[in-house]
Amino acid sequence: MNGADHFLDVHEDGIFAIDTGFHRPRFDAAWLIVENGRGAFVDTGTNHSVPRLLAALTAARLEPADVDFVIPTHVHLDHAGGVGLLMRALPNATLVVHPRGARHMVDPAHLVRSATAVYGEAEMASSYGAILGVDAARVRKTTDGMTIELAGRPLVFLHTPGHAMHHHCIVDARSGGVFTGDTFGISYREFDTRRGAWAMPTTTPVQFQPEALKRSIDRIVALEPRWLYLTHYGRVGGSTAETARLGALLHGQIDAIVALGRSTEPGTNRLATLRRGLEQIHVRSLRDHGVGLADDIVCSLLALDCELNAQGTAIWLDRIAA
Repeated sequence: MNGADHFLDVHEDGIFAIDTGFHRPRFDAAWLIVENGRGAFVDTGTNHSVPRLLAALTAARLEPADVDFVIPTHVHLDHAGGVGLLMRALPNATLVVHPRGARHMVDPAHLVRSATAVYGEAEMASSYGAILGVDAARVRKTTDGMTIELAGRPLVFLHTPGHAMHHHCIVDARSGGVFTGDTFGISYREFDTRRGAWAMPTTTPVQFQPEALKRSIDRIVALEPRWLYLTHYGRVGGSTAETARLGALLHGQIDAIVALGRSTEPGTNRLATLRRGLEQIHVRSLRDHGVGLADDIVCSLLALDCELNAQGTAIWLDRIAA
């Protein structure tokens, strides 16, 4: 961290990691890419995160008018809930979004209803606030393999379904990295060991597709990136071997989640069974990684993820049974 800017990590190649403050410290990141006096945000956090994003611009010696792009990796609210409010503060920015997510950024009513069904009205109000739409004239939809340039710096978009159908990742050749949103899972710094970072897949509602997710992970690994810029949380990697190791770790846990899901029976206890099973899968993986935190601390750190992943896995099971 950097002195008074305690929410900001500065990496080489003009990349800033912004702790959005959502849920707990080092849980949810937005990213600022700076090139030749121009900026682009990747993911935004929630409405409550916007002051931190604007403060990051100041730290990077940019003005709001210097931002060319706002790029949510997908439209889940921890990634894109602040898009509408942020765009109102950035007069020259274009919103660059997956085509399946674009209409939800213009008119977020359906997105809000879906999120409310998962989180409840009270949580929506306190954690996200009023979700604002974006003028359709300011929206650009991506295609797979599309490139945009930030002051001459190419950013390439890959459509990466599996976590969500409306997910894309952003390849940044300048840094040798990929902004992965939720496609490459979750990696909390509390679980770092001498072996490096640990990662787990995220299967949150409502579009988990295990085989598609594994293909998307493989597509990223095949690029041989040095760095992975995760929303949850921060920069991991450091070498192509390390990113490949993390990809294999995700593969193994996805397979375990699928086996767990197929072994559960429909009924009122299925969510609880899935939640307990997910905890066991991830605790075992963490022990193999050398994490010595007590089980109750691990389960507390993963409580929200295991709850949402259980819900997403149950929805996937209902869909394949239909």
